[in-house]
Amino acid sequence: MTTRILCVCLGNICRSPAGQAVLEVLLPGAGIDSAGTGDWHIGRAPYGPMQTTALARGYDLSGQRARQVGPCDFEDFDLVLAMDRQNLADLRAIRPGGSRAELALFLAHADGTPEDVPDPYFTRDFDTTMDLIETGAKAWAAQPHIASAVSPKER
Repeated sequence: MTTRILCVCLGNICRSPAGQAVLEVLLPGAGIDSAGTGDWHIGRAPYGPMQTTALARGYDLSGQRARQVGPCDFEDFDLVLAMDRQNLADLRAIRPGGSRAELALFLAHADGTPEDVPDPYFTRDFDTTMDLIETGAKAWAAQPHIASAVSPKER
């Protein structure tokens, strides 16, 4: 069974699109998507400086468009990864009762990192954000329950 992973940040224009792109490279065929807890940027492309930073590392975000997390996401995805503790709290608040999705922080398995991936829309530090996203994505891709859910043909 293929694992489906949803990356979530505030507006779905910086961190979560980058997380989606990195995980898609590490876990091809796993079913990766991204969304935001807020509705400010629905339908918009990822933020220009984030696209530039990601592209310099080989990740193309240009085809992504922002969307807001909805109730069906908690059934459609096996794992919902929040970029920071506020995103996680927001997800817990809107999660329908009885949903099957596991909720966790994006950096939960990345040793030596902070708990939160800082939002570069506010910090303007896109490189540090990308460093943390790459580290967190690699840590999740190495988790046995994630790696084993992607068939060898899909890897």
